[in-house]
Amino acid sequence: MQCGQRQNTKMGPYIITYFPVRGRCSAMKILLSDKDQVWKENLVEIADWMKGDLKKSCVFGQLPKFEDGDLVLFQSNAILRHLGRNHDAYGKNNREASLIDMMADGVEDLRTKYLKMIYQDYDNGKDPYIKDLPNHLDKFEAVLVKNKTGFLVGNQPSFADYCLFDLMLNQLVLCPTCLDTFPSLKSFVEKMKSRPKVKAFLESDGYKKLPINGNGKQ
Repeated sequence: MQCGQRQNTKMGPYIITYFPVRGRCSAMKILLSDKDQVWKENLVEIADWMKGDLKKSCVFGQLPKFEDGDLVLFQSNAILRHLGRNHDAYGKNNREASLIDMMADGVEDLRTKYLKMIYQDYDNGKDPYIKDLPNHLDKFEAVLVKNKTGFLVGNQPSFADYCLFDLMLNQLVLCPTCLDTFPSLKSFVEKMKSRPKVKAFLESDGYKKLPINGNGKQ
């Protein structure tokens, strides 16, 4: 266990403030569900957000906002790292933690490309994005093949695995056949999906009722 990491115990309830979409909060909710944690959810409608009062109180003028007692965090990847440290999802030592950081940044690179297409160029950009997707997926496939445990790093899911899993679910909505030529990545998704608490969350109304993105694309 890396220095400063807590054992996975029931801690919340945490408070997540975000828009009524899956978006940037889906990975953290999947992690929290898998770790048997509870959270309260404050859904912010765009009309209320545009009033500006909440935005002014956010450090970077963005949501999500995550409250862990008197600790208030912004930036979704910082929140995921916090949860990883607190819930045994950040590797067994500093070496694994560094590799997990690397993989999380790789997921973020693909997520950024995906979101740029979704919000800025969906009509013209969808087909080129799908055509180029294998050039990104093959990197994760290679890591999974090399690690041989079914996870990106080590022998249990890290916060990077939850990030990758969430993003792959989105990719499968965009292109249902995108993992057909990546057997290890496809197996990874099925393995994560079959974890009992993850499965229960994905089947819950709290997950299914929310769109993936905020502009009607997916």
